[in-house]
Amino acid sequence: MARTHVPNPRLDARATDRAAGVLLGAAAGDALGVPYEFGTALRDDQRPRMIGGGLGPYEPGEYSDDTQMQVCVAEVAATGADLRTPEALDAVAANFRRWLAGGASDVGAQTRTVLGAAECAPGSPGAALLAAARDFSDGNDRAAGNGSLMRTGVVALAHLGDAVEMAEAARAVSALTHPDPDCADACVLWCAGVRTAVLEGTFDGVRAGLDLLPAGRRALWAGRLDEAEAHPPRHFTHNGWVVHALQAAWSAITRTPVPEPDPSGGGFPAQHLELALEAAVRAGTDTDTVAAIAGALLGARWGRSAVPAHWQEAVHGWPGLKAPDLVRLAVRTARGGQDDTEG
Repeated sequence: MARTHVPNPRLDARATDRAAGVLLGAAAGDALGVPYEFGTALRDDQRPRMIGGGLGPYEPGEYSDDTQMQVCVAEVAATGADLRTPEALDAVAANFRRWLAGGASDVGAQTRTVLGAAECAPGSPGAALLAAARDFSDGNDRAAGNGSLMRTGVVALAHLGDAVEMAEAARAVSALTHPDPDCADACVLWCAGVRTAVLEGTFDGVRAGLDLLPAGRRALWAGRLDEAEAHPPRHFTHNGWVVHALQAAWSAITRTPVPEPDPSGGGFPAQHLELALEAAVRAGTDTDTVAAIAGALLGARWGRSAVPAHWQEAVHGWPGLKAPDLVRLAVRTARGGQDDTEG
């Protein structure tokens, strides 16, 4: 039985800015990575740009399925819903169906298979999707794709009030399409990172999130984080796998130096967001997804104000959203379904 929902704490202006950065950071990373998806790794002297193209092809600044699916979750989370409840999961599943029918510019193979199977399954949308996902995953050693990790950041915003509750929600939303233990654990760790980044302004939550995993899996994931911190993002070449996707994103974040404050020279620590997202894209292969994953945590740490203005102006995508719309969804979620004083 799920624990009682703990309301989100009241956020000050700085924490609200960080919450506002979660969806925007993910979308910016997504759109930055789109042109380079499934390409070779870029050189260190190459700077990725939001030029569009990719598998869509996409317009410059247009985000892909990574953010589209997170918007499906965010539309429910922004009502103040407890994402662990059957009603909320039904609403998320219904949004996934709507997205697949009329908005999906790209769909991961596992997600497409599971959503297709659920169309013919009995029961509520959430129950049908969960059953289809379990059927796909049972006995399948290739069921640990990165498709739930890429959309998980907003789950943390819906459950800032309690870390254990947040972990339960992360597992529940992941399980709609990706119930594999690696997928669930990855979502818990990343949500823990986002939650701490919003509340405290640090990246410490990813490591702290190990305590939210089953005891028998903590050492495994601690070693995976160690490996990510020891190697560049391009080392994790199979980043369609959720483990390598998380490791590539974490590597880009932790191995990119945070600039020293130098106002006279134009240097600010928050530029770490832009530099780390560029590092994530340079890794190659599933560039938009790795950068979207990294972007959610970077946005949670550095805030909306750290996202370059030209990126904010360019970012857009299904269902007709722009940067201010993504910010509003994130802030409403963090405020338990309520607008801030600016609406």
